Amino acid sequence: MSSTLRSEPVVSTLDRLFAAEDQQDLVAAFAAAGVDVTAEYPLEMSDAELADRAKDIIMSVSREGGKLLYLLTRAVKARTVVEFGCSFGISTLHLASAVRDNGGGQVITTELQPEKAQRARENFAAAGLDDLVDLRLGDAQETLRELPGPVDLLLLDGWPTLRLPILGLVQPRLRPGALVIVDDIDLDVGRNINQDFLDYVNDPANGYLTLRLPVHQGVQVCLKLG
Repeated sequence: MSSTLRSEPVVSTLDRLFAAEDQQDLVAAFAAAGVDVTAEYPLEMSDAELADRAKDIIMSVSREGGKLLYLLTRAVKARTVVEFGCSFGISTLHLASAVRDNGGGQVITTELQPEKAQRARENFAAAGLDDLVDLRLGDAQETLRELPGPVDLLLLDGWPTLRLPILGLVQPRLRPGALVIVDDIDLDVGRNINQDFLDYVNDPANGYLTLRLPVHQGVQVCLKLG
């Protein structure tokens, strides 16, 4: 059986996006947009302003991280996937490829910046996966309030300060055995910006079993017990 991830439309779309990202100096790109990402986090601007300034900046999972997303989504036979933080859709393409190979379903993803959302939609169409993606434009704390259930997998790859609130929003829909995956868990700007999230999922009372994987800047995989 062939993998959708290896199909020509998906490969060519991902190759184009990763090539563009390889040419990008992330710190310099943010600096050019007037954002000092080396400063203490959270930055002194709204999420909407930060998203607007970063509208041309590719912020994605790594190639290895994308393959991990595909593998985990296939492994749990996910049919309903929720993603916080779409950007240009690189992670979404890996998730949607896996959902297609699982027999079909839906990837519900979110993006705050309209121009970036439009470019992501174009990438989904180019890869032939747009029929599997529900991209919701706006504040994820609002756009993810209405979800089908049960949710098989949740990817948290948006602004770090919102990861725990988004987990709280989606958590009632997570089925036992669902996965919660967090990218860039080791990202540390002035302080460990993921510590509140880690404290929550590592508390046995909250019903997760977790493991950090040494992929790119760290991936935390959390299994919903039940």
